[in-house]
Amino acid sequence: MAENTEPRMTRVNAATDDILGNLDGVAIGRGINAGDFTAVEAVTAAIARLQSVDPQLHAIVCERFEQALAEAGTVVAGAGAALFAGVPSLIKDNTDLAGLPTRHGSRGSSAIPVTADAEFTRVFRSTGLIPIGKSALPEFGLTATTESSHRLATRNPWNTNHSSGGSSGGSAALVAAGVVPLAHANDGGGSIRIPAACCGVVGLKPSRDRLPTIPVAQKMPINILAEGVVSRTVADTAGFYAEAERHYTHPSLPPIGHVTAPGKERQRIGLNVEHPIGGACDPQVVARVEQVARSCEALGHRVELVSLPMSGQMADDFLLYWARLAAATNYLGKFAFGDDFDRHLLEPLTYQLSGHYLRRCWRSPAAIRRLRRFAGEYQALFTNHDLILTPVLATPAVELGYLGPDLDFATVSERLRNYAAFTPAQNIAGTPAVSLPLGQSPDGLPIGVQFAAGMGQERRLLEIAFELEQAMPWSWPRATPVV
Repeated sequence: MAENTEPRMTRVNAATDDILGNLDGVAIGRGINAGDFTAVEAVTAAIARLQSVDPQLHAIVCERFEQALAEAGTVVAGAGAALFAGVPSLIKDNTDLAGLPTRHGSRGSSAIPVTADAEFTRVFRSTGLIPIGKSALPEFGLTATTESSHRLATRNPWNTNHSSGGSSGGSAALVAAGVVPLAHANDGGGSIRIPAACCGVVGLKPSRDRLPTIPVAQKMPINILAEGVVSRTVADTAGFYAEAERHYTHPSLPPIGHVTAPGKERQRIGLNVEHPIGGACDPQVVARVEQVARSCEALGHRVELVSLPMSGQMADDFLLYWARLAAATNYLGKFAFGDDFDRHLLEPLTYQLSGHYLRRCWRSPAAIRRLRRFAGEYQALFTNHDLILTPVLATPAVELGYLGPDLDFATVSERLRNYAAFTPAQNIAGTPAVSLPLGQSPDGLPIGVQFAAGMGQERRLLEIAFELEQAMPWSWPRATPVV
C-alpha cells in the first residue's frame, strides 16, 4: 500500500475562533440570514479550515473554492431563504457535481468533469448548502474503510492511526474535524452509519426512496442504496431532511416534517447486543449500548431484549449480492461510467469481490430470494417494537491497514463480516437507522450506537436522537450562539 510514510498525529481539529466557531449548520444559516456574517465569510472560513487539516486527513479529492465563493456571493438573506443558505458543505465523490469529475474513488473512472448535477445533488443544493469540494471514498464504496492502493488513506480526526470508516469516510472525517457542519454521505451496507460511528458524528440512513438515488438503483433486484448526510448535531440532520422534503417527496413514504425537539410519545425499544453472525463484540461497545438502554428506560421508554433474524447465511448472501456489484463494475463499467472507464486500473479488492461473485453466481437467485424473505422478517420486528437498539460496529474504529485494500480476500472479507455485521439489515429491508455518537472508548475513540425504525419512521429516530443528545454526553460541543 502507498501508505504510512508520514508522521502520524493523534487528534486533528479545525475548529478555531473564526466566525464558524463550534456552530452547527442551522446556527450558521441563521447567522447568515440575520446579517451577523456573510455566506462568503462562512465559505472562506471553511476553506481555510479544510486547507489547514486535509494534509493530515487526506479526506478531499478535488476542490471548487472559486465556484463556492462565487455562489456564496449570490446568497440573499431574509424571508424565504433556505435553512442552510450559504452554509459550506461537501459532496461525496460518487455523485455528480457539475464542473468536477466523478471518480468513485477509482483510477479506472473518467477524470473528465461532468456537465450537470445528479438529481440528488440538485436536492442537496436546494437546501442552500454550498459544496466546497468532493470528499473521499474507497473504490466504488465497496468497503468499510476509506483506504486505497493509489492514494493516502483518509484518517480519523480523533486518532489518525485509525480508520475514518467507509465508504463515506471523507465526509465524516471533515465533519468530525470541524471543517464543515454537515456533508453528503450515502449508504449501501452501512456507508453513512459506519463512518459516523468511527468519527463520532450523526449518520441517518433514510428509508428506501426517501431521497433520489442513481437511476440504476431502481433496476437492482434489491435496491440497497440510500442518500443522506452526516452531521455534528441532530438539528442539522433533521433540518436537512426537512429542507429536502420541500423539494422532493416520494408518494410511498409518510412525510418526516421538521423535527426540532424530542418526541413526547414513549417508545417500545427492542435491545440486542449479540453479534448477528456469532462473532464477538468488544465489551466496551456492549457496555455503552446497554448504558444507552438504561438511559432510555430512565427517560420513560420501555426497553426489552429482542432477537434479530440475522444469521451467517444472511451475511453470506449479502456478501454475494455486494460482490455482484463489483462484478458489474468490472465487466460492465463502460456502460455505467462511460467509454473512458478502464477496468485494468481497478484495485485488488474490486477484482477479488468480482471473482467471488463469478465463482458463486449460480447461487445468486437463491441468495436474492432469501434476502427478500429476510427483509419481510426484519420489518415484522416493528409490529411489536417502535425502535431497535444495537451497536453500529462490533468494535470502535479499527487501525488503518486492518481492512486494507491489498489484503488477501479471505482475510478482509472475514474481518468485514465481523466488524460491520449490524448495518446491512436495514439496507436489505429498506428501513431507516441512525448512528448516534453516544460513547467513547477508554482511549478516546468514538462509539456509535444504532437505533433502527420501521419503514418511513425517520421522525421517530430524530425524536429519540434529540432526546439522547440532550440527556447524554455527545462527541461534539453543542452549538453556541453567534456573539
